Amino acid sequence: MLIVTAVAKPPDTSLRAMWNLTGKKRPPFAEAPAQGQESVWDYPRPPSLRADVRLVEVKNDGQLIASSNRTFRICETASPPTFYIPPDDVNRELLIEMEGSSYCEWKGAADYWGLQAKPEAGPVAWSYRNPRHPFLKVKGHMSFYPGRVECYVDGERVRPQPGGFYGGWITDEIIGPFKGEPGTGHW
Repeated sequence: MLIVTAVAKPPDTSLRAMWNLTGKKRPPFAEAPAQGQESVWDYPRPPSLRADVRLVEVKNDGQLIASSNRTFRICETASPPTFYIPPDDVNRELLIEMEGSSYCEWKGAADYWGLQAKPEAGPVAWSYRNPRHPFLKVKGHMSFYPGRVECYVDGERVRPQPGGFYGGWITDEIIGPFKGEPGTGHW
């Protein structure tokens, strides 16, 4: 189960200056993408926000939680993208807001959501009530953990990003290695 705690203030942004992998040059350990693939090492840091029109679906035990073809992907160096689904395309009656929050240096404070039917299972999604610029377009949108619910992109079942905390969506088009795998703590 993911345990999150409130953060009183944003982390020291001077840490950003220490990050030297910014998507401008793929490191030697990165896999080379084949045609039709994307390397997470070509994604930028700071992250980018990209509109996506593919059909994105989220289910729990076959029950549809969300379905949309007007999502946003947030793409950041070293991580698989996360898909953000508009609130009108999410059945919020199936979800319950959970206690706790976390803070992203780029997007701001995140709220967490669990399944109404089994809140004891912990968070399955997160959202940003007041995202920081330039991520204002995902205000109220939800992203889901593909390791906790069934997530699909154009019918392909998404694989979860390693590491438990991270919520990246791995499909056949995305290659790594990915943040969250053993030995990646310094990324």
